[in-house]
Amino acid sequence: MDSIGHVLSLASQIYTLVEKVKANKKRCRRVADRVRALEKLLRSYRSREAGGSSADVEQALRELSITLSSAQQLIQKYTLSSWVERVLSSRSHGDEFSGVNERLNDAFQALAGAEQLQQGNLLSKVFELSCRHREDEDDRREDIILFQHVKQQQEKMDAMMRDLQELKASVETVVDAWKKPSDEVQVTRMIKAEELKFQQPKEPFVRSRTSEVYRGEYNGFQVAIKRYTGQVHASPREVREVFTKEVETMRRFESPNIQRVFGICIQDEDGPRPHFLIVMEYCEKGSLRQVLDSDCRLSWTRRASMSLDAAQGLYRLHQTEEKPKVHGCINSHKFLVSKGYTVKLGGFELAQTESSLRKSAKNQEARSLHYLPPQLLANIHHPYSKECEVYSFGIVLWEIMTRKKPFEGALQVQDGSCSSWSCSWS
Repeated sequence: MDSIGHVLSLASQIYTLVEKVKANKKRCRRVADRVRALEKLLRSYRSREAGGSSADVEQALRELSITLSSAQQLIQKYTLSSWVERVLSSRSHGDEFSGVNERLNDAFQALAGAEQLQQGNLLSKVFELSCRHREDEDDRREDIILFQHVKQQQEKMDAMMRDLQELKASVETVVDAWKKPSDEVQVTRMIKAEELKFQQPKEPFVRSRTSEVYRGEYNGFQVAIKRYTGQVHASPREVREVFTKEVETMRRFESPNIQRVFGICIQDEDGPRPHFLIVMEYCEKGSLRQVLDSDCRLSWTRRASMSLDAAQGLYRLHQTEEKPKVHGCINSHKFLVSKGYTVKLGGFELAQTESSLRKSAKNQEARSLHYLPPQLLANIHHPYSKECEVYSFGIVLWEIMTRKKPFEGALQVQDGSCSSWSCSWS
């Protein structure tokens, strides 16, 4: 009868564990109920068969001992793990409980047959197959509802954590900016060639028909160095004169949301082919269009912040000075994105100087048809104004929200632009 004592000891441990479970409480308690029914059979059998038990009963007791050990281990898992972790990490617990219940039922059938008591008929209701199937189906539905609820809560928590990480990154960007030398003391000026340091290997990261852009360093700042290629139709003296006149106008429009220009540099000024460079603030993430085309995650909060940055840059140009200025070519390629996803309006500050460096008017960058307001499309002589740029900016905002390209596939125009509409840089 020592085997019965061992089984009763396991049953007692199971009852204690069931009071500590944090998940699947109903299933665990039903296992305990079935163990109690078996316990009654065993106590009755032990009191009647004090002298010993048959080989069949001993075999049933050994199998029951193994089953109760498995049940104990199963229930133990739900006392050690939080209910959230258990529900999210496993959907197989229903099968685990079904296996335990099947083996408990087998043990009951064997012991009830050996006991042959009326009590066995009363206790058999606990093990009825139809009852167990109904209970398991109820548990399955509850599990689905619970899983969906926990999954939704987990997704909300994950979204909150991502937003917190983005906020942390933004704060770190601000702190890093405080540690850098202040650009307030950096006056836009003529820059000596020896003050510039090109990143090695010296390879342009952007090429166009008229220029190449390199990454470099100037007075401790990471900068983009734009070098004009080909034959320039202006002399160094003429470029200096235009630049000097334009600097004062440009200073009026400095803003955190407008790409900073540090100055221009003329290399080999006295040689037969001088090189003209414009030194600008470096924006790590490239153009807004490049960011939108990438695989980076942009939450709605971040997209709203990027839209606000872009709007502030254009507002600074249009509304904050007595003599407002138009950009001349508003599109998602003209907005640049720096570390922390700060958006800056670029491509206009040294407009007259840059125009004087281009080979000819026909090589000026074309204004994309996708951004033109209906008035300009209908009438080539319609005056270009702030209102036209507000329309273009609306298209840019749509791009930020959808990450799509405007009118993609709708206009079959070579290079996506029309040479009749060249960007105004003056």
